[in-house]
Amino acid sequence: MANIRPPAVADAFYPGNANKLRAMIARYLREARAWGPPPKAIIAPHAGYLYSGPIAASAYAPLTGTRGRITRVVLLGPAHWVALSGLAASSAEAFATPLGIVPIDQQAVTQALALPHVHLLDTAHRQEHCLEVHLPFLQEILGKFRLVPLVVGDATTAEVGEVLDLLWGGAETLIVISSDLSHYHDYATAKQLDEAVSRAIEALCWDEIQEEHACGRVPIKGLLAVARKRGLHAKTVDLRNSGDTAGPHDDVVGYGAYVFTDEEYVHN
Repeated sequence: MANIRPPAVADAFYPGNANKLRAMIARYLREARAWGPPPKAIIAPHAGYLYSGPIAASAYAPLTGTRGRITRVVLLGPAHWVALSGLAASSAEAFATPLGIVPIDQQAVTQALALPHVHLLDTAHRQEHCLEVHLPFLQEILGKFRLVPLVVGDATTAEVGEVLDLLWGGAETLIVISSDLSHYHDYATAKQLDEAVSRAIEALCWDEIQEEHACGRVPIKGLLAVARKRGLHAKTVDLRNSGDTAGPHDDVVGYGAYVFTDEEYVHN
């Protein structure tokens, strides 16, 4: 396998040493509270693990025990480095992390590329952290799986929804949306904004999600539209910010963990 996308942010966003990385993920998962049945889809943050790892673990914890049952992950996140229209697929045969190689589902990528708003653009993936930081969590929980990595640029809710519908699959497929929430507000303002977007996510109201709410608002909105159409229910399982984990309170980034299942959650 010659065409492998190497890790871009190991030793920066997360440990580059495999043993240290496994230990960190295991600790986060132990400390997370698992809510309900394994979800069909999740939304989880993509900052450095020191900041957002505990919140991401809250989204992944309900998937513990699904090894061998979930064999494909459709992973979408927002473009941070390259301006692009639509969604960018990768020509790589696999993505690498310190924990090993994750093969790409080439058939699914070919299916997605048949849509006019999906394109091959390796430069969109080369430095992009928003997809990569999820892979170690997925590797530890799922073991072997195939990946469909898509970086989302200037796209509509309908365009993202069309891709998700196409690749939705059955119980073997997990949908992961990578997104942080509000950026660089004081603690109180961030809490207010993040609580508002969480209410919109739980209500599946994609039209209420604004630019200031989340960097991954475009893929989030696409998921919410499809989730509503398919009768899924959303639950906020964790909502914190960098001031709660590893940073000051005067300039924070918000992080939320959300799970989507066909079983309705009881809200406290």
